[in-house]
Amino acid sequence: MKCKFCSFLLLEIKDISPPFMTDRFGKYERQFSGIVDYSMFDGLHCEDSNNDMSGFDHSAEIEGTVWEIIPNLKTKLYPHQHEGFEFIWNNIAGGIYRDKSKNSSKGCGGCIISHAPGTGKTLLTIVFLQTYLNEYPSCRPVIVAPRSMLLTWEAEFRKWKVDIPFHNLNTLDFSGKEKPKAIGLYEKFKLKVPCQDRALARRLVKLLSWKSDRGILGISYKLFVQLAVVDNEEKHKCTTLNKDVSKILLELPGLFVLDEGHTPRNDDTLIWKALSRIKTERRIILSGTPFQNNFDELFNTLYLVRPKFAEGIQSRHRVEVNKKCSDEGKEAKRKWAYLTGSIGKDDIYEAEKLRELKAVIKPFVHVHNGRILQTTLPGLRHSVVVLRPSDLQNRILERVKETKNALLRDYYVSLISTHPSLLQQLSNKEDIKEKVSCIVSMDMLERIRLKPDKGVKTKFLMELLKLSGALGEKVLVFSQYLEPLNLIVDQIKDFFKWKEMEEILYMDGQCEMKQRQRVINVFNDPTSKARVLLASTKACSEGINLVGGSRVVLLDVTWNPSVERQAICRAYRLGQQRMVYTYHVISSGTMEGLKCYRQAEKDRLSELLFSASHRRDDHHKKGFNCPEDKILEAMVGQEQFTSMIEKIINEPKDSDLIVTYGGL
Repeated sequence: MKCKFCSFLLLEIKDISPPFMTDRFGKYERQFSGIVDYSMFDGLHCEDSNNDMSGFDHSAEIEGTVWEIIPNLKTKLYPHQHEGFEFIWNNIAGGIYRDKSKNSSKGCGGCIISHAPGTGKTLLTIVFLQTYLNEYPSCRPVIVAPRSMLLTWEAEFRKWKVDIPFHNLNTLDFSGKEKPKAIGLYEKFKLKVPCQDRALARRLVKLLSWKSDRGILGISYKLFVQLAVVDNEEKHKCTTLNKDVSKILLELPGLFVLDEGHTPRNDDTLIWKALSRIKTERRIILSGTPFQNNFDELFNTLYLVRPKFAEGIQSRHRVEVNKKCSDEGKEAKRKWAYLTGSIGKDDIYEAEKLRELKAVIKPFVHVHNGRILQTTLPGLRHSVVVLRPSDLQNRILERVKETKNALLRDYYVSLISTHPSLLQQLSNKEDIKEKVSCIVSMDMLERIRLKPDKGVKTKFLMELLKLSGALGEKVLVFSQYLEPLNLIVDQIKDFFKWKEMEEILYMDGQCEMKQRQRVINVFNDPTSKARVLLASTKACSEGINLVGGSRVVLLDVTWNPSVERQAICRAYRLGQQRMVYTYHVISSGTMEGLKCYRQAEKDRLSELLFSASHRRDDHHKKGFNCPEDKILEAMVGQEQFTSMIEKIINEPKDSDLIVTYGGL
């Protein structure tokens, strides 16, 4: 829509609503003819378009900046959030001046907010959404996040008293913010809706309520994939209603927020493919750790938020790259590969390529290294504790090394390094059963199962729990496998006579969202009996607040350092009142040392690109000036632990770990 007199552009072709949204729900009526009269949804239909400008009176003069939309906003945010707020506005809308952003054709691109975990990305995003919806009430934002974090988003909206409906599509229960007419229709005809369609019908009520009102839609990555229907085989099975829901999710939103946006970093996954099909270019990725494993994954993350970012690569080899490949996506990958392939390998052109790489991502990636945590929190002290396995553990580990499958070998080593009785969990593995049958019987393993001193890591943990309890501190224990966590729960019950949901809390990926939130609340409650929370690293290391804990134990080693950094920052984040101590427990003589080396290498690559933003020794710098760890000192002073502890590396730098384990 363009004025023929002054050429003012009111509505671009890309912002016009797709035809299915002007069908007055006719498709729904036809599909459910004789079952549900979906014509009653007509009253919910919004006549406005999928244009972020809709609802704005262009004849009115609005002066000032977006800071003035919420009174005293600047006083509620930290300096790095000030920068991030303006950075998002500049990328998404073209600027912070209200009159200019309304008429600007610039911006309209995605951006990444790469602030260290625990520095307030959620609040920053909520503030942005409040102001953006004030200016563009029909933009229909969508927040995509890991399922476990959607309740956290809801809680944050309540905490900051944000008067914007939040529709959680993963929860089938109605929140009370849905359109009454939509709920009334559902309640009236729900018994006539086929059982297999009832969940979708309830979600349709939420979708229509979100579409009609100035609201925000929340959805998990997994559910987004299911409803967006990107699998070709699944498409053939879809009903018309399924296909329309898919279109709504992909075409209607005017803004996407991808929380923990490094999650869809593999371009072969359905998650990445689904998100790459969304129509709007206004995309925000929130991630404290955008660099996960390698530069290929980083490319996929950047491409998802800003598909044309590689056009900014002005390599002197660009012409050669263009000749080799005509496909735009593949060409972008080739240019990226050339630019990043030699970084970290002492290439003579490394410095030049690194400068160009930083220049390419700087306009749409905002980095904060977490210095606000150093200035506002008591501190963080990190220790790598290298333990000597017991004689029984060593003998079993020697046999396990013969396992050819690398993934299985990694799994076996992690379990046995914690406690030898976990070998029972592998008794159905015939190869292992045969290898260790001459060393130990299953009956013997059962007899030592509840004896923590038979495993070096469980023995270390029990002493840590005892000493932490004496100081009135709570302990967080993370493991990437469930078997060690379940064993430790049983050992704690037997050793301390503690009870679950009182002194002992447990959380993994199978926990229902409401139960998970209850566990979090109990752990963070200073008046509760809770002493320890055992949690799955994969399911519980991102996006949740566990500031009730001040001692963090990483029971095993992952290949990806970002996973462990995220786990640590469940406790070390804004709101923490105590000094936080972390213990990275490693068994000497095992592949856990090699994994530490790989972690250090990945951290070094991340630091090269993002400067000091991901460097552990800089991020945790305040720990150097903090008191010594009294608990570690007490343990080292005991004879029973002197022989068990091989070495302790306090405040390790990447170079320390590379030197220590680089020869493995």
